[in-house]
Amino acid sequence: MADVPPPSLSELMRMVAELQQANQRAADENQIMAAQIAELNHARIEHNDARQAEDEEHQSQPTHVLETARNEEQQLEDEKEESEDAVGPFTEEVMNFELLKRFTLPLTLTPYDGFGDPRKFIKKFRSIMIVNGASDTILCRCFPNYLDGPALDWLCALPAGSISRFHQLAKLFEEHFAGSAIYLHDSDYLNTIKQGPNESLKDYMTRFTKIAISIPDLHPEVHLHAIKSGLRPGKFQETIAVAKPKTLAEFREKAKGQIDIEELRQARKSDKSHFSERT
Repeated sequence: MADVPPPSLSELMRMVAELQQANQRAADENQIMAAQIAELNHARIEHNDARQAEDEEHQSQPTHVLETARNEEQQLEDEKEESEDAVGPFTEEVMNFELLKRFTLPLTLTPYDGFGDPRKFIKKFRSIMIVNGASDTILCRCFPNYLDGPALDWLCALPAGSISRFHQLAKLFEEHFAGSAIYLHDSDYLNTIKQGPNESLKDYMTRFTKIAISIPDLHPEVHLHAIKSGLRPGKFQETIAVAKPKTLAEFREKAKGQIDIEELRQARKSDKSHFSERT
């Protein structure tokens, strides 16, 4: 048998090229098949998820409907209780009055809890509400919002439909809580307040003012006389005796200058003390 001559270099190059092309085609086909398989798996997963969600929604629907029914029933009960609780001392005319949407309750008045002067509270309530354009009916509707504790309990215990005007309510209120009008001091007590030997003018005026503002209907002249009489003997008292301020505003203006001087002296004294400690 004759020997087969070995392939030439060109034939070897051609065979290598054909093998490379065949390998590339196989790799491309494998990639396409992998993509198709992944797409099929993804579609199957989406189908299963959709079916599972549909089953869960179908299974939970009766519970959801039942829960909704329970919520509606509870809401009706709550509305019924609120309607029963809403029965108060005011007449239907007062309760049916619709407040303007732009009307807002003032927030500058502390609710009355049964302690303190009821007449003073009524006066403050009227003045605040009238400034905001409140009518008599609005006074009735808004008054409960400024009561707390025993005072609110008292209002709720009044006979249903017994109040049609605010003056009725104010009269009952003042009569019921008249015993709560206890004052710690009166204007005569101010004459006993004296500036201490080492008390600064600022501390004295602060202490005096805290008591003075607790006294109802304190006349400004009585206030001025008492605060001047309480000054300790010294340069500032002499200054006031010469200046003779006729109003509290004039007295405070003089006092402000003296307070500034005292605080400046105190600051210098503190600076000297710190300097001495350092040296």
